Amino acid sequence: MVPRRPLRIIRFVFMFALLGAVRATAQSPVEPAQLPGRTSFYLLWRGTPAGEVRAKNSAYALWDDPDFAPARSAFFASLLSQSQKQKDKPAALSPDEAKEYATLLDNPYLLGYLRRPESATATAPKSATAPKAKPAWNGMFFVYDRTGKEELLSKAVVRLRGSETEIPKLNPVTVAGVPALKVERKDSTTYWAEFGKYAVSAQEQSVFGEILNLLNGKPASSNLSQSAAFVEAKPLLSGGLVEFFLNVSNLKELAMDSSGESTAQFKPFLAALKLDSLHSIAGHLSLEGSRTRIQAAILGDTAPGSLFDLFADGQNNPASLALVSPETLYYSESQLNLLGFYKFLKQVIMQTSTNPSQQVDLLETAANTRLGMPLVDALGVTTGEFASIQTSPSFDKNHQIYYLGIRNKEDALKLTRSLMGDRISSERNEGNATFLKISLQGGQGNSGVAQWNFYHLAMTPKALLGASETDVLHKYLELSSSGADPVPPKEFQAARAQFPERLNGLTYVDLQKLDWTALKAKWIAEAEKAPQAAKSTDASKTDASKTPQPVPSWLNLISPGVIPRHLHTVAGASWKDAKGVHFDEWID
Repeated sequence: MVPRRPLRIIRFVFMFALLGAVRATAQSPVEPAQLPGRTSFYLLWRGTPAGEVRAKNSAYALWDDPDFAPARSAFFASLLSQSQKQKDKPAALSPDEAKEYATLLDNPYLLGYLRRPESATATAPKSATAPKAKPAWNGMFFVYDRTGKEELLSKAVVRLRGSETEIPKLNPVTVAGVPALKVERKDSTTYWAEFGKYAVSAQEQSVFGEILNLLNGKPASSNLSQSAAFVEAKPLLSGGLVEFFLNVSNLKELAMDSSGESTAQFKPFLAALKLDSLHSIAGHLSLEGSRTRIQAAILGDTAPGSLFDLFADGQNNPASLALVSPETLYYSESQLNLLGFYKFLKQVIMQTSTNPSQQVDLLETAANTRLGMPLVDALGVTTGEFASIQTSPSFDKNHQIYYLGIRNKEDALKLTRSLMGDRISSERNEGNATFLKISLQGGQGNSGVAQWNFYHLAMTPKALLGASETDVLHKYLELSSSGADPVPPKEFQAARAQFPERLNGLTYVDLQKLDWTALKAKWIAEAEKAPQAAKSTDASKTDASKTPQPVPSWLNLISPGVIPRHLHTVAGASWKDAKGVHFDEWID
């Protein structure tokens, strides 16, 4: 399988540029700090950047390139492919109509969620119960700046309502002094209003009223600017085209928004997870000259004993860097604290299970039987460092190598033999390395040997390497044993230099060195193989949802040379400190 990072880059460019035309400036229908203090989540799109900012940005330059136009048009058309196959749906939008409606995204919008007011929970009758299949509260709301888009928005709303199989009941109402529509369906109710420069929607009348009041200059009694979690996250919520905020400290309250028997069982589990150590998840996307930057963080108290235990403290120079060479065009590395995280999960089990000691004993006994050693020892075999390295411009899987850091070769070999069992076809030693040939399909049994599709492993005192070919393993073993300091490409070094010294994750892709023509051919070939695979595995099924999809037309039409014309590298990193776990990625 081709590594998915380059394809993810293209998808990002598509979805990012889909938000863009040429007119709106960076604004917001409502500044997030003014939102009610009960806001648990919001996603803000500030509108398409001004022409100067857009013109300088490489991602937008790619989208606007005339050579990209055929793929751009085909991409819009592909968005409609699913609806075109549903017979009970009305005629799908044409590509031109789709592009017309897409211009609605020129303008700013705000999507958010208000948790249920505490007063509503306190005053609810104790006997009152909501149907288990339907949440008792849905605090979602939507605010759109419709300036210049009034007619197009009304046209889109009419079309959407006309496409519904169930005809909704429309009742005019007045909420917070604003004329609105109450749209009632069998399983939901939505409130909608278009007034002044705004279009507003919500499913709870009280939420609808609060947002309308805010837009009319009547602020809530408390707002997000008074929230400790929001104040802590504020540095991550400034200056971006897109920003998002999730108040994780409110998750317990959000769980209470759904009534039913499962709620009582969920509360002790949430308490055991120590969610009070997590404060928020926040981030933004911004354009910084030619580059696009994505910054995010999970903020909270990273002291031991919480979900933060999964993330390692990080290193200045992880061991897998010794395998980076001038030929490296893709490197992805991460460090996890597996042992610390297991101790945390064990702590959760002890606090939430009816018979915790017995359940932990059963888990560890089963693991000991399967692994051939105690689970704690098995997790301690690895350093928690995982890496993937590629030198092939076409991402040939035969040139891909995977790295796992280990602490004790003897225990690691024992664990590998226990896990792989009858799939180990051969084992031999060369110097301090042990080579294992692994069958990915089939195994050795009492009736004989039936193995195929082999993979190769090489275990050294410090690492387990995996590759499709032994020659690749030898190449990297020679590199790591040379004793010389690694010499990464200068582009790699420049990308690494923009992040803190101590990291627990690092990703780098050189888009200039990729063979985009070969990659396009590979992706098309894989897409064409998919129908055959589907037929072979689903021959007895007639479910229309499993019908193989054709090769996306945009993939056929895309000009390979247009991508490296504008995009050069992708570099991302993560690190952990006392404030949380941080993520930073640049697309240059």
